[in-house]
Order: sequence, then C-alpha cells, then structure tokens
Amino acid sequence: MGTRGPVPKRSDQRRRRNLDAQVDTAPALAEPVAAPSLDFPAHPLAEDWYRSLSESGQAQYFEPSDWQAARLVAFDLTRHLNSGRASSQMLAALWSAMADLLSTEAARRRVRVEIERVADDGDQNVNGVVAVLDDYRRSIGAA
Repeated sequence: MGTRGPVPKRSDQRRRRNLDAQVDTAPALAEPVAAPSLDFPAHPLAEDWYRSLSESGQAQYFEPSDWQAARLVAFDLTRHLNSGRASSQMLAALWSAMADLLSTEAARRRVRVEIERVADDGDQNVNGVVAVLDDYRRSIGAA
C-alpha cells in the first residue's frame, strides 16, 4: 500500500534536505470515471461512505475496477453493520480495504498524495486539488 510506520507529515510540515525518489505517473484521462450506483439496499453508513468517495479529490483517479472494489466494500460494510454482532476481523478487513481506496488522510499520505481544499476565491477548484508531493515541492521551489 505504501510505507509502514508512523503516518508521514504533510508536505508543508516537513523539512528535508534529501530528495525523495521520483514517482512515475500515469497520463490523466479526459474525464473521471463516474461512480456506479450501489444497486443494493445499503446501510446508511455504507451508503454515506460510498458517496463520500465520489466527492473526494482522489476520485478523479479512480478506474472502473476501483469503483467496483468500493461497491464490494460498501456491500460487505452493509452486511457487517446489519449483522447485529461486532466482528473485529471483519472490521479490520474493511478498514484495510478502505485504506486501499485512499479514503483516509493517513492512507493518502503513505502513498504521497495530498488533497488540498481551499476557499472559493476563483483561482482553484473548491472540490479539492490533488497534489503529488514531489510536484508540490517543485512548485514551491523546495526540491
């Protein structure tokens, strides 16, 4: 998934003198892939989580396979929440799958992706700007 250990600091909170390894990037698609509907009666928490993925900045990089993985996580989360009994193993598996979809800031930091939300002042997208840390450092002249 990314690095192990403590969650890395945000790029604006770190001072480094050595350079990180270069990151290979895939070319951007013309349009983001739309999130498919769940097509099953989902638990409200699972439905909210799934909907929040489509509103998150990293969703612009999701492929159809990522959305299908998210649907599967929402389905399993619904089964877990509707079962009436807690299962720490199931919760751990769900949390791991959610991290694979970069649904937490810690997971995004581990793979060196930051989402910056800014106020609507006309010059940046309100929905979030995804910044790969190496590109961010280059833009401020730190690398």
